[in-house]
Amino acid sequence: MIQKKILHFVYLASFLLLLSSCDPYQKLLKSNDFELKYEKAKEYYNTGIYHKAIPLFEELMIRHKGTQKAEKLYYFYAYCHYGQDSYVMAAYYFKSFIDYYPTSKLAEDAQYMIGYCNYKMTPKASLDQTYAEKAIEALQLFINAYPYSEKVAKCNELIDDVRDRLEEKAHKNAMLYYNLKSYKSSAASYQNILKEFPDTDRKEEVMFMITKSYYLLAQKSIASKKKERYDLTVESYLDFIDQFPTSKYVREAERMYATCLNNLKKY
Repeated sequence: MIQKKILHFVYLASFLLLLSSCDPYQKLLKSNDFELKYEKAKEYYNTGIYHKAIPLFEELMIRHKGTQKAEKLYYFYAYCHYGQDSYVMAAYYFKSFIDYYPTSKLAEDAQYMIGYCNYKMTPKASLDQTYAEKAIEALQLFINAYPYSEKVAKCNELIDDVRDRLEEKAHKNAMLYYNLKSYKSSAASYQNILKEFPDTDRKEEVMFMITKSYYLLAQKSIASKKKERYDLTVESYLDFIDQFPTSKYVREAERMYATCLNNLKKY
């Protein structure tokens, strides 16, 4: 029985080997016709069959290393990885392309693609934002290097989108601290939002939440800390009311302010 299974496996392996030897693509890989390989690599690339184009480009890049042809080969190779949604690899090879060919006419597009690949890896606001920071950095680098490029408008659009995600994440973190009644961390997190996103559309809400966080922190503080934290609440309230005198939060803010003043009379 075991012998039959072994023979069956041997026959199957031989059959698969025979099939692979008849495969035109396998024949192409083993071929020494490098012009044909180049034409087929471009054909696979243009038709989106990137997994077949990549091995051909790899071999051709080695063969043509140091020649003018290598420049385009490397460029297409980076785009193959992008086409497969391998954005980490694509960003790496676009960066390498610029390092190898800094004066190439294709360097502008390669620089843009570094930022765009990182943008494509930017996750939802609730997740880690490492690639968001990398995307902003790379896209800004493109804008600085090519200020008159037609892609600048798109870069600014992508940067705005990424910053919106970062702001959303920061806002969720601050609210999480508030909901956990960690008011000191909540106040600090909301203050960081104002520092990192000074043009935020949520400025009214953020400034109110700083005041409220300090107020609740003062309320639950030990006696020796209360005066300092009521003072912070008053200061935050005055900043808030100065900028948003007709805010929907005014009544609640004024109530907290009045309570703080009454408590500060003790000191």
